[in-house]
Amino acid sequence: MAETKQFIIAYLNKGQFGIDIKYIDNIIVMQSITRIPKSQSFFKGVINLRGEIVPVLSLRNKLGMDEAAHTSKSRIIIVRPESGAAPVGLIVDEVREVVTLEQDSIEKMTYDDKDEKANYSIGIGKYGNELINLLSVPSIIIEKEQ
Repeated sequence: MAETKQFIIAYLNKGQFGIDIKYIDNIIVMQSITRIPKSQSFFKGVINLRGEIVPVLSLRNKLGMDEAAHTSKSRIIIVRPESGAAPVGLIVDEVREVVTLEQDSIEKMTYDDKDEKANYSIGIGKYGNELINLLSVPSIIIEKEQ
């Protein structure tokens, strides 16, 4: 029996991105985000989620895409990069579905080690005729110390 993993499919700029469901805590509708001065451009601020202060970042900005206006389909995916870690919100254009991928339908990609954004992907998943960029939540959330 091939090992399978489940991914939530999020859309950014019409591209499909998969987030392993083991990292997902919650998916919420867009809400008011309190800005934090002098923070990185991709860091949008914080929200109050059931009494917990959760930092929120734009996945579009983090992946080097242009910012887009939020729509009624925009969502904040609450993730925890590791067990027991503080939650972080990722703004996406839309969340569609959960897909199950077998390990052999995931292609590992090789990248230039100097390309920081390349570490954000764990590979490309093949789902039917579609390709899904599978994101590495810990790499996106946890900043490397320079």
